[in-house]
Amino acid sequence: MWSPATVLVLAVVLRAGFFAWGLYQDANMLPKFTDVDYMVFTDAAQFVYSGLSPYFRETYRYTPLLSWLLVPTVWLFCFGKILFMLGDLVAGYLMLQIFRRQHISSRDACIFSSLWLLNPMVAVISTRGSSEGLLGAMIIYMLWAVYEKRYWHAGCGAGLAIHFKIYPIIYVPTIIWALGPLHPLKFINRARLQFALGTLVSFAGLTGLMYAIYGSDYLQHSWLHHLTRIDHRHNFSPYATVLYYASADPASAPRFESWAFVPQLFLSGVLLPLVFARRDIAKTMFVQTFAFVAFNKVCTSQYFLWYLVLLPFYVPSLKKAGVIKYVFAALWVGAQGMWLHYGFQLEFLGVSTFYPQLFAATLLFFIVNIWGTCLLIRWF
Repeated sequence: MWSPATVLVLAVVLRAGFFAWGLYQDANMLPKFTDVDYMVFTDAAQFVYSGLSPYFRETYRYTPLLSWLLVPTVWLFCFGKILFMLGDLVAGYLMLQIFRRQHISSRDACIFSSLWLLNPMVAVISTRGSSEGLLGAMIIYMLWAVYEKRYWHAGCGAGLAIHFKIYPIIYVPTIIWALGPLHPLKFINRARLQFALGTLVSFAGLTGLMYAIYGSDYLQHSWLHHLTRIDHRHNFSPYATVLYYASADPASAPRFESWAFVPQLFLSGVLLPLVFARRDIAKTMFVQTFAFVAFNKVCTSQYFLWYLVLLPFYVPSLKKAGVIKYVFAALWVGAQGMWLHYGFQLEFLGVSTFYPQLFAATLLFFIVNIWGTCLLIRWF
């Protein structure tokens, strides 16, 4: 039953089903199935097609490369969704190749990969029009290239992913640390140089090109904005409440949002790679990403895909976790459900649940994620 071809076909069928349902819901029901971010993407693509900057679309905070890729949505609105679904599938296919490289049995590889390929949450997010599946393909391509010892390709993939969305920079120390001895006189080797050079050329080339075309608008909207963003809606993070008050009175609020990244970067980009990178690259990347999302000042459902795409590589470690892993999973789902309950009341029914109900839900979800990070480190 479990074969790569079967899993991939089922993954296609799953996405096709959600895609078809999305077309029906958009045409006949409220709320719409399509994510509001997809409307931002496609509007930006329309501006690019018209010879204008994608930043003419308010709230477009992404690389112009994404709007370029989505220019065909001018003629076929669903093109972007198809592209994102293909990203899901490419990531899953490369997972299977990595497991084969690690001499994992075909059956186990299919079971592990199904946590991504056959995960309804992943399929829904991509078919709604989130670009996270495309980013996931870049991350898994980078990882596949490392395992195949194609370090230049891995570096190019890393540079592309960092340009596409900033957070994959946390993986660079992990891979550098794992690619050779730690002796100071032997630290610089061919593998590290190829990876570093590939990352630098890819990232600097794309970023320089975008700056040459769009200038300060590119720097402000795609980079500097993320240091000062104060998103407080649809945000699972406990920062959300403080960000809300900061947005109401920016002059008097403490400007901590520019520094909120410090603890998460130290934990996910420095400490965890130093401790675990040389033991297992893929598992380290999963734990890094889980911790990064848990501490992020903005946390939405689509961010969960950042670590779900790496979860299949951590699954073998869960065999020694016992019943506690089910307790954690139940608490993670339950805390998220509690937030969604109060969030629905606030945003759709107009019930005043922002404080203390929604704030309490964010704190509970944060505590569950901190506990989960500790468990993942223990089970590594």
